[in-house]
Amino acid sequence: MTTSTTSATTDPLRTMDERECWAYLQQEELGRIAVTLGREPEIFPVNYVVDHGCIVIRTAPGTKLVDLLINSRVVFEIDGHDDAIGWSVVVKGFAEEVDPPADPHQVRHLPTPWIDSRKDAVIEITPVTVTGRSFPRRPKATPSAE
Repeated sequence: MTTSTTSATTDPLRTMDERECWAYLQQEELGRIAVTLGREPEIFPVNYVVDHGCIVIRTAPGTKLVDLLINSRVVFEIDGHDDAIGWSVVVKGFAEEVDPPADPHQVRHLPTPWIDSRKDAVIEITPVTVTGRSFPRRPKATPSAE
């Protein structure tokens, strides 16, 4: 009789709950937005803020804005790491151009552009799904002294 021993393997990826995902979204300021015009996907780095449960970016006229106005379905992604873990958050939703509020008492946080250029269009991404995963980082290998 042959006995087979299998060692239990544990998946190092951990699914984060939505609360954890929003905590990462609120602490970061740089992400990527993926859009599609026709059959061609495009991805753009953007700085952003979280405001009223939405992702807010500013942009100038161009491909990104045209893509968003033609097809409002977008994917927004951030990722990062520290010494212990790596993580990724993905927001799928709909983007629309919005006007900054006329009422100064209504809170609207807008990201400050990183480059010195006019970015007058304000885009708000309303999430449909917010998902994320984290994983432990392998310690960095130290060079051996030979």
